[in-house]
Amino acid sequence: METPVSLDAEDIRNEKVKVLRSMRPLQLDDVIVGQYKSHTKGGVNYPGYTDDKTVPKDSLTPTFAAAALFIDNARWDGVPFLMKAGKALHTRSAEIRVQFRHVPGNLYNKNFGSDLDQATNELVIRVQPDEAIYLKINNKVPGLGMRLDRSNLNLLYSARYSKEIPDAYERLLLDAIEGERRLFIRSDELDAAWSLFTPVLKDLEHKKIVPESYPYGSRGPIGAHYLAARYKVRWGDLA
Repeated sequence: METPVSLDAEDIRNEKVKVLRSMRPLQLDDVIVGQYKSHTKGGVNYPGYTDDKTVPKDSLTPTFAAAALFIDNARWDGVPFLMKAGKALHTRSAEIRVQFRHVPGNLYNKNFGSDLDQATNELVIRVQPDEAIYLKINNKVPGLGMRLDRSNLNLLYSARYSKEIPDAYERLLLDAIEGERRLFIRSDELDAAWSLFTPVLKDLEHKKIVPESYPYGSRGPIGAHYLAARYKVRWGDLA
């Protein structure tokens, strides 16, 4: 969002609504849905979604979704925002990754070979677990040769601050008790958010889109990686 007039709850929520109203309605071509299937790993059999007795065998309910969204304003025009979430993935985490654009005419391409993804600096905001903010940058390896490596400038909250860090629900309850509304969703923000997703949700239902299968404990369906590649983005869990 843009900078609010003040830190007052209503000023912040006004800017959040402006962002949602500036977003392009989500298209079916920019969405990948998946459903996890059974998988055996280390001698242990992990059941699939439809193996649950309460779930119909022909269920088309997604357990994974990835989407590319766009904000059509002067600041973010043409910048893809890729989001994904799912169940039964290889790890449980919540994070935001800002991948900086490749430098045109990069003189160091030959030092990376064909792996141009490594040439992209990245800002990571990890919400959970282990809250942290770190910047992934490329630096020269000490020595007489010219070889680049990736390093992290890391602010790990638990290492930097000795005090106990409250979890998300503790902060939520405290805000509710104190009447702090900045992080709570207003009704017009909720309407704006649903207006983005409702059309594609209806398409998924009416066209009976079959979710792509992915093994329990994997990184999700292959289609999500093709979606990211289309917009020249690399999912953070591959880095």
